[in-house]
Amino acid sequence: MPQIPQTLHELSVGQLSARSGAAVSALHFYEAKGLISSSRTSGNQRRYSRDALRRVAFVRAAQRVGIPLVTIREALAELPEERTPNREDWARLSEVWRKELDERIGQLHRLRDHLTDCIGCGCLSLETCVLSNPDDIVGERITGSRLMPERRKSPGRT
Repeated sequence: MPQIPQTLHELSVGQLSARSGAAVSALHFYEAKGLISSSRTSGNQRRYSRDALRRVAFVRAAQRVGIPLVTIREALAELPEERTPNREDWARLSEVWRKELDERIGQLHRLRDHLTDCIGCGCLSLETCVLSNPDDIVGERITGSRLMPERRKSPGRT
């Protein structure tokens, strides 16, 4: 891994990629989404401040636990002067995100627990299907999957 001299205050996209472990394309994507920013040299090359390393680490850690990029961007924008997050910022934000993750985990547990209700059916056309007909909303009108249209009886058919 290339070492960055302490006197170097700006990083090229290649240096930031090598140090952060993020692909150059990911760094460009993060910049397009407003998660990191760069300046341009006279030759129109991107240059990132050294604190971009911490911002990229913050973004990647938040992504690993399932936080959407829009939520990460909003959190970074709330920091004073959009500074780099520190340990206290992470602790505060992760507490908020913990609640969101707990809710998602609960939803996934409910989905998993109801998934076995449909495995025996195979076509998701149970009278009450919690996957394709949550809370049996369609069951008030018809039975079966909501994806199956009602069949009209033709004259002469019973």
